[in-house]
Amino acid sequence: MTVRRIAEKIRKKAARGLALGLCLGLLSAGRLTSYADGPSGPASDGAAVAAESAKEAQAEGPAQNMETESVGQAETGGQLEGAFQENQQAQAEGQNGAENQAAGSKDQSAGGKGQAIDGKTEDGRIMSGGRLIDPSKPMIALTYDDGPYAPVGNRIMDCMEKYNGRATFFVVGNRAGSYQEELRRMQASGHEIGNHSYSHKYLQKLGAADIRKEIEMGNQAVAAVTGTAPALVRLPGGGSNATVLANIHQPIILWNVDTRDWATKNADQTVAAVLGKVKDGDIVLMHELYKPTADATERMVPALAEQGFQLVTVSELIRFRGGAAPGTLYYKFPPQ
Repeated sequence: MTVRRIAEKIRKKAARGLALGLCLGLLSAGRLTSYADGPSGPASDGAAVAAESAKEAQAEGPAQNMETESVGQAETGGQLEGAFQENQQAQAEGQNGAENQAAGSKDQSAGGKGQAIDGKTEDGRIMSGGRLIDPSKPMIALTYDDGPYAPVGNRIMDCMEKYNGRATFFVVGNRAGSYQEELRRMQASGHEIGNHSYSHKYLQKLGAADIRKEIEMGNQAVAAVTGTAPALVRLPGGGSNATVLANIHQPIILWNVDTRDWATKNADQTVAAVLGKVKDGDIVLMHELYKPTADATERMVPALAEQGFQLVTVSELIRFRGGAAPGTLYYKFPPQ
């Protein structure tokens, strides 16, 4: 064996020994990692990364949890604080608004024109129909049948409004289309439009179906012009029976003061039938078709106002005197 071959063998053995020593050293140092996860074989890269992340999370968990909890508490606390501040601000604004509104109402009420928050002025008056009504003081309802008829109705409204009064007009439905402007003025000015049937037939002479037809068509005729159907009914001629009452589903308003203006057509007699005779809660019957009735109204309204009567609609009278039921006859609404 030559010297060269002997040297080559020695070099190879030394290299194997060095490699073996390096392996043993690495194993003893724990620097080699086994990826074997049992029978299933090597773990995937994603699983390995997840495992490493889990270890890191476990190591850093308490600190992270505390930080997260602190952040959560801070956020929750901030939300509560924000909500509290918003609530406080809202309460403050609401209180200020209420105080301002109350102050404004007080100022307006002092002038006799405003309403307090509860709908009443400080002296107990209530806004209705564009003016103030005192429920504790006398009130009567002036009512006018058989219209609309603008030459008379507009004069009545002019006079009533001058004295803060409002009238109730029980109109015949088949006349509504001819006096639409007048009906719209009635509604816009706070007067009341009632139903006096569609064609002024005496309802006590009709069957149930025709009674309902007269009332329903009367309501529809008014609603077609004003957009609102009447709340109250007055029977033509005032005649009723059990069939009439059973087939009308609105309060039925009659009267207890009859001026007989339709018969006399005399302003003096119409005025005499009212002045000195009406009492608190009375309902006065007149008719819208006659010029002497307008003349009488222009004379009696100032006198009634001077006597302390408030001139109200029938619905206002009902409101302040206990209410009314459908299908029931009412002649007046005296103080309770």
